[in-house]
Amino acid sequence: MNKIFEIALGIVTSIGGFLDVGAIATAAEAGSTYSFQLIWAFVLGTICVVFLVEMSGRLAAISKHTLAAAVRERFGFNFYIIPLVAEIVVDFLVLAAEIGGVCIALQLVTGISFQWFALPVAFAIWLLLWKGTFGLIENGISLLGLITLAFVVATFKLHPSLTQLGSGLLPTVPQQDTAHYLYLAVGILGALISPYLFYFYSSGAVEDKWDEGYIGVNRAVAGLGMGFGSIVSLGVLIVAALVLGPKGIQVDSYEQAALMLTETFGYWGFVLFAASLGIACFGAALEVSLDTAYIVAQAFGWNWGENLKPKDAARFSLVYTVFVFLASLLMVFGIDPLQLTLFSMAITAVILPPVIIPFLVLMNDELYVGKYRNGWISNSVVIFTIALTFVLAIVAIPLEIIGG
Repeated sequence: MNKIFEIALGIVTSIGGFLDVGAIATAAEAGSTYSFQLIWAFVLGTICVVFLVEMSGRLAAISKHTLAAAVRERFGFNFYIIPLVAEIVVDFLVLAAEIGGVCIALQLVTGISFQWFALPVAFAIWLLLWKGTFGLIENGISLLGLITLAFVVATFKLHPSLTQLGSGLLPTVPQQDTAHYLYLAVGILGALISPYLFYFYSSGAVEDKWDEGYIGVNRAVAGLGMGFGSIVSLGVLIVAALVLGPKGIQVDSYEQAALMLTETFGYWGFVLFAASLGIACFGAALEVSLDTAYIVAQAFGWNWGENLKPKDAARFSLVYTVFVFLASLLMVFGIDPLQLTLFSMAITAVILPPVIIPFLVLMNDELYVGKYRNGWISNSVVIFTIALTFVLAIVAIPLEIIGG
């Protein structure tokens, strides 16, 4: 019964915690600009992240290693410095974008410029990390994130054509603005396959002291939680396509995206959008901050753990303290949160190979996972998706820069 409860809670919190600033931004712009044409990117990214999250939980349960610690041990610190630096850079950009998402949500409901909220939001994130526990961050904030199901409710109320939705499962290249289409596809894949998701997940599994008995729990949470969570992201795309697309509104600011839910819920749709954006981004900011502290502490062999008192993991706590403050400065300086988000997601796609390849080696190594090694299906799905994402990123980012 306890395992059933853990599965149920894990699925619910995965749904509530799945949506973040990257998923909201890319889905809103993709739907408003290209209607249902980019659904295939969401489906492909979701399938890949389900496999990767399940792998990270399996690695932690069997080897008792986090992903970062296992890569460092297996390949040595000199090798690990490459994915470590890449992940730190991306985490920094993503955290700034998440803080920006919270600030924009506050701007929507107050009318005060988002820049004024950057430092107070950063302080709130830091305070919760300093005083909170892993369970509070993993479950508490994610449960609040269930408000994002408003996009799913709106989808059903808008009655999208199943034929049109099905057509979006097949990749098609538009005749106009192909470069931006590819850039958005890369952004979607980068948002869904963010490395912080599985780094954070493996660290959480070790903090919760998972063992071989959690293999089934892990599969259920990874598969159902990530799968249903992705439905919320698809809901954002579908609502944007049905509400904003016909009006000729192509999302290039969060103020435009805030109109998505008003057709279904009236004035309260605006409030629901702001709340969804703020809560989702706040929860993701906590996870990204912790992820950075986890991977740095694990790289250098420091004490780490959100369940430890700050004085017992001083360097771990120092990392997220400095990281949160510095990331908030990008918003203080007035960098556009939406454009930063899209750029961050594209850069995430670029760093996937050096992060994923050693991960796959570990998942096929008997010394770490024993009889629970990857099968050919999981290896093939991940390799294909990461290779495709990387190639698209290399092509699309220069084209977007030139076109911009």
